Amino acid sequence: MTDKIEVQNVGQPGKTYRVDAAKYAEMRKSVLAVTPSEVPGLTPAQIIQAVKPHLSETLFPGGETAGWWVKCVHLDLEAKGVLKRAPKAPVRLHKPS
Repeated sequence: MTDKIEVQNVGQPGKTYRVDAAKYAEMRKSVLAVTPSEVPGLTPAQIIQAVKPHLSETLFPGGETAGWWVKCVHLDLEAKGVLKRAPKAPVRLHKPS
């Protein structure tokens, strides 16, 4: 059985979800490594492409499910204030200064 971690969703305050802790930790590290501090930041699609070279083949063979995990991590990090959205569409994420 895999270890789980609770994550939040900025769109659903107060609700948590349990996800695989190892995949979350690796994706969190990768998302933070590629996301800039400068506004406007990157779109989720750009982040997905940028994280793929950083991911373990054991956890994410061929980058499988990277899109789902980027979304999970970015919503959790937004809820925690670790990432911010640029004020205008499309969604672009950056680290707060």
